[in-house]
Formats: sequence, structure tokens, C-alpha cells
Amino acid sequence: MTDTVLDRFLRYIVIDTQSDPSSSTQPTTEKQKDLGRQLVDELLEMGLSDAHLDEHGYVYATIPANSGKAVPVICFCSHMDTAPDFTGTDVKPQIVRNYAGGDIRLSGDSGRVIRVAEHPELNNQIGNDIVTTDGTTLLGADDKAGLAEIMTAAQILVDNPDIRHGTIKILFTPDEEVGRGVNKVDLVKLGADFAYTMDGETAGHIEDETFSADGVEISITGVAIHPGFAKDRMENAIKIAGAIIDRLPKDLAPETTEGKQGFIHPVGVTGSMEKASLSFIIRDFTDEGLAEKEALLEAMVKEVMAGYPGSTYHFEVTEQYRNMKTVLDRHPEIVANALEAVRRAGMTPVRGSIRGGTDGSRLSFMGLPCPNIFAGGHAFHSPLEWVSRQDMEKAVQTIVELAKVWEERA
Repeated sequence: MTDTVLDRFLRYIVIDTQSDPSSSTQPTTEKQKDLGRQLVDELLEMGLSDAHLDEHGYVYATIPANSGKAVPVICFCSHMDTAPDFTGTDVKPQIVRNYAGGDIRLSGDSGRVIRVAEHPELNNQIGNDIVTTDGTTLLGADDKAGLAEIMTAAQILVDNPDIRHGTIKILFTPDEEVGRGVNKVDLVKLGADFAYTMDGETAGHIEDETFSADGVEISITGVAIHPGFAKDRMENAIKIAGAIIDRLPKDLAPETTEGKQGFIHPVGVTGSMEKASLSFIIRDFTDEGLAEKEALLEAMVKEVMAGYPGSTYHFEVTEQYRNMKTVLDRHPEIVANALEAVRRAGMTPVRGSIRGGTDGSRLSFMGLPCPNIFAGGHAFHSPLEWVSRQDMEKAVQTIVELAKVWEERA
């Protein structure tokens, strides 16, 4: 077994860990525990004697402090599952060594090409080693790059006792990709004051802001009757659902928004003549914007339903996560120390926001403030996913420097 971040990454990505949104278990797929067990074995081999996998699929471990100072306990977190958007079975990693520039054609599917025009970050990767798939699966850099980086940094800290640091906790979660990554986490057992997810993209980026997110379920009950006797009586629930979708504002969709703009996004529709259901996700960077979009959606539903007086609807909003900036702004040192670690690792830090969420979004509101640090991967949830060895190494260095910064400033 070798210990470079690339070697670890290549070991982890060939283990299929896709989560399943249709499952009610935790973890949603038992195969996630296959990777969890391997990570525990490697942590124990490092000498982290408390490393273990619990029944819910979480991996916990502790790097003991070697400083006499009262250093806050920090945690580094990544998720083990890969997205259900595209298959993660039988990953065949390809390495483009000493990348010379230009588009990368994937060997397993000639129609899949990582184009520089669509992935401009490739322009910053000249001379680096790029890891891709063969085009037939996800790569799993989201978030196995983060796993490999935390594991490699842990090994460095264990092997170099001259690097002074406080107690460091390690947490690897299941089911992040289906929104359940922290459902069963034991924060008392974890015992951390602050945390960092290693789950971002471009090297040097720190994210302390996410969407606020809700789900909306709309159920429609129409008026069903034999079509031969339907005139002026039938109210087809499928057509009602279609009318609602048709009324959605085109400028409030994921495909037409960017930056700090939110959206209303239909993600599922089922129906028969009598009953239909619509599923939406609503996203905005403020709670006020979220509420406005939900009110707008319900107003559109009411307008449609006015044309179907015999039909009824039910509109249910479920909170998913909230913008972690609300919490992190109360603890400015958490992000400040991360920015300093990025500088010490030789990069210019970039502070930004995520058009999405991480485990850190929910952890922050559960009492564990948790911004997001880059892991180096790109084109997540697609067969065009890629990451460079050098960016993963920069992430490892950032973790080590961050441990040092917290100890120095304690």
C-alpha cells in the first residue's frame, strides 16, 4: 500500500459507493460501507486507534494533539458516496500525464470529450497529471478526492510530530449526494468545535456561503370520468400538472440563472387522470428569496386551479438546508484561518459561494460551523469529471497548514 494522494484516490474510486435516493435505510446502500471499512483499516494502520465505522455508515477517527496549547478541536469531513446521476460501477481511471493542453477525448466513449472551451480551468493545468474516467462512468472525485486528501494529510501529521497541532477529528459521511449526509451523525461523539468539508472544486477556493434550499411537493386531485361522457365534467390531473409546469417563469430556472440568482426547478412528475404529483426544489441565497419563490409557485398553482373548479391541490414545503454564511459570519476566524492556510500552501485564496449545498450547510446549523475547502475536482456528477494530481496535493498541503495555523493562533 502506498500513501501518495494519487495512489489513495485511485484505490478509492474503483469502489462503487453510489447512494440511492429511493432507499429508506441509512446508509441508503450497504456498498458505501465497503469503502468505509477500507478507510478504517488504513486509519488504524496509521495508528489512529479509535478509528471505526458505525452502523449508519459513518467513519470517525482522532489525530491526538501534540501541542500544549488549548487549541480548538477541528474536524475535516468528506463524503464517501457518489451521485446517483450517472453510474459509478466499474470505474476505469485514465491518467493524462504532463497534460500539454487541448481537449481530452475519453477512450471508452469516443463521443465524450472534455473540451477546454467548456472546462476553462484546464488552461491552468498545463504540465499537470489529469485523472479522468474512460467516459462510461463517474470518476468519483466528488468526493473521493476529499477522502484521499484528508487521509494523506492525516498520514503526514502522524509521521511528522514536529508539526504542532491540536486535536483533529476525521469524519467521513455516507449519503451526502441524496441530502442525508448528516442525518445520523453523532456530534457529541465527534467532539469538534469547528469543521471543514473538503468538497469544493478549483484549487485555492474557500466557500462560506451556500444556497438555502427547500423541497416542494404538489399533489393534485382531478375529476375522473369515462372519456365518452367527459364533456364539461372531466378535469384531467395530468393536464393540470402540465399547465403548472408550462407557467413556470423561464428566467427562474437552473438553466437560465447564475451567480447569486435562485431558481424554481421541477425534478419529478407522475400522474394519472385522477391524481398527479409534482416535485420541485427551490433555491436562493436568502431565506426571504426562498419564501418569495415558494409564494410565487403557489400563486401560479392557484391561478391554474381556478380553471378547474372541481379539482383540489395540496402544497407542502419541506426545509432541506440553509445558507451556512448566517452561522459562519459569527465565527470569522474559521474562514480567516482557512484563507491563511491556502496562502501558506502557495496559492491566492478565492472566497466564494456555492450554487448548491454541502454537509457543512447542515452541520453549521447543527452547531458545528463548517465552511467548504477545495478538493480539486471538476464536472461533478458527469462522465466528464476530472481532477489533477497537483491540485489534490495542494489540498493536502492546505489541510496540514490549516492544522498549524490553528495551533499557532491558539
